[in-house]
Amino acid sequence: MSTIPGIDPSVPPSGAGCADCDAAGGWWLHLRRCAQCGHVGCCDSSPAQHASAHAASAGHPIVQSYEPGEDWFWNYPVESYLDHGPTLAPPVSHPVDQTVPGPADRVPPNWQAMLH
Repeated sequence: MSTIPGIDPSVPPSGAGCADCDAAGGWWLHLRRCAQCGHVGCCDSSPAQHASAHAASAGHPIVQSYEPGEDWFWNYPVESYLDHGPTLAPPVSHPVDQTVPGPADRVPPNWQAMLH
């Protein structure tokens, strides 16, 4: 089996939500999972954009969607989707019953105005 630099399929995700938003009491629109270390961060439409910040600070180039039913990968340095990628360690998405945006108790009433 060939390997793709920046992807370690054996590493599990860091949790069910954005690790940084959870630590700061924030919220997210969609989630992305670092394909190298498993860090779960919020997407670039989310107020804090933690997934791309993690990629830049850690030098980890590739994320996979952490949304139920999605399996695409994004390569930050080349700003492009990958044609393919391996199956990552489970779970492959946040829980299906988790709200989007989420978590429900932290999403402000004007959340749509706060998106990028």
